[in-house]
Amino acid sequence: MSDKRVYLFDSTLRDGAQTQGVDFNVADKTAIAQDLDSLGIDYIEGGWPGANPTDDTFFATPPKLEQSKFTAFGMTRRPGRSTDNDPGLSALLDVKTPCVCIVGKTWDFQVKVALEIDMDENVAMIGDSIKHAAEKTEEALFDAEHFFDGYKANPEYSIKCLKAAYEAGARWVVLCDTNGGTLPDEIERIVREVIEHIPGDHLGIHCHDDTGNAVANSLAAVRAGVRQVQGTLNGLGERCGNANLISLIPSLMLKMGFETGVSKDDLTKLTHVSHTLDERLNRAPDRGAPYVGESAFAHKGGLHVSAVEKDPKCYEHVEPEVIGNHRHIVVSDQSGKSNILAMFRDIGLEVDAKDPKVTRLVEQVKELEFAGYAYDGAEASFELLARRALHTVPDYFRLSSFRVIDERRWNARDELITLSEATIKAEVNGEHFMTVAEGNGPVNALDTALREVLLPIYPELEDIRLVDYKVRILTPSDATGAVTRVMIESADEQGMRWSTVGVSSNIIDASYGALRDAIVYKLYRDGAKAGGSLNGES
Repeated sequence: MSDKRVYLFDSTLRDGAQTQGVDFNVADKTAIAQDLDSLGIDYIEGGWPGANPTDDTFFATPPKLEQSKFTAFGMTRRPGRSTDNDPGLSALLDVKTPCVCIVGKTWDFQVKVALEIDMDENVAMIGDSIKHAAEKTEEALFDAEHFFDGYKANPEYSIKCLKAAYEAGARWVVLCDTNGGTLPDEIERIVREVIEHIPGDHLGIHCHDDTGNAVANSLAAVRAGVRQVQGTLNGLGERCGNANLISLIPSLMLKMGFETGVSKDDLTKLTHVSHTLDERLNRAPDRGAPYVGESAFAHKGGLHVSAVEKDPKCYEHVEPEVIGNHRHIVVSDQSGKSNILAMFRDIGLEVDAKDPKVTRLVEQVKELEFAGYAYDGAEASFELLARRALHTVPDYFRLSSFRVIDERRWNARDELITLSEATIKAEVNGEHFMTVAEGNGPVNALDTALREVLLPIYPELEDIRLVDYKVRILTPSDATGAVTRVMIESADEQGMRWSTVGVSSNIIDASYGALRDAIVYKLYRDGAKAGGSLNGES
């Protein structure tokens, strides 16, 4: 292994899920894991098997990963139990992930006060559990909880715990700054001392951000010799969060010259992955986020703009396109074309940058984003927008009108029920249709009515299903009259997933916009012919 190779371990799906206000469902976890895999993250920690129904379902239907190693998290055997007879350890190994990460105590204070066990028993628990896991999986990792606090209190005991894991077969022994209270100089000094006992190419670092130093601490640990770095997307995590991989990855690669599993091409996806997560969480991306924020390469008038136009290095520490961002000159608003062209390449469209249609599309995207559309989390809607600008999307159907009625009443059994009914008028290949359908809510009723018209014509839609639906209020000051943005995630039996967006002051209209794009994208991707097969004729 090259000494310049640093391995990346993402714990967004577990640590990130502990963020106040964040609650991942299975669809969220699957989509985030696929984004991480597309980046080239070495390890993706999926969660804690047996901890909750969401994690159990997620591990029962794990995502298909091309580059990353799927990892399950759990704890050492309990005191007085054998490894073969410990329910928690068995649940961890039963999911049969390639890797497992096992957490254990390395602070004598916690062993005495929290576990209330003999200190040697804790060491035995670590060694036994890692040995057992290493025999059952491809790789076992040891998460040394509260290591830095433990080392400062009793270095001899903390090292004894680490060595028990390493000698039992741990591929990585991860040093955790669990309460985020250690500073970079302490991290670097302690890591150098630990390396006298355990090789750096078997050491990892896991920092929390309670002093705002998680990224700096992680980089200091790498400088001292560790070769695995753990963190989360956008620094999610409980309290103040975890080390932010979105900042760590480019700093390791572009500033310190380290190699990671992220290729130069994949690094250009970084901004997109960061913003997609925020859209999934229904929150606005941090404009001032390092590397990926909208303001990270923004220049507002005067001497700065003049200097940047002559030589961008004056005020830009890296080329923004390298990490998928772009320069934004606020005064002239001359930005975006490079981003649009990059997105074209991602969807397999080769276009001439000088084509007037591209210039018009850039302006159109700006206008739509000003109106509330967000294409970072809705790639399918962007692709349709781009292809329509180039006149390459067939006119599969036209919805002339729709009407949705909601009724809330008490039924004959004195039960409170809500019914939704949608009436649509549509045109396909010159033929007119009208249908009425009921559903579980207005969006489902509208979807059902559309399917009644379209399924006989386009059998490709048989396996499409909605897997996620999110609404975000864009103008909260307008109260119930606010403009809303609806994001819909769809999937089919081939395992494909795609996201679409709709915006309107009417939530049903916004929902229809996203639903329409989801249907059209499926038809286009499957190569459906406009008009389908009507009355037995192609």
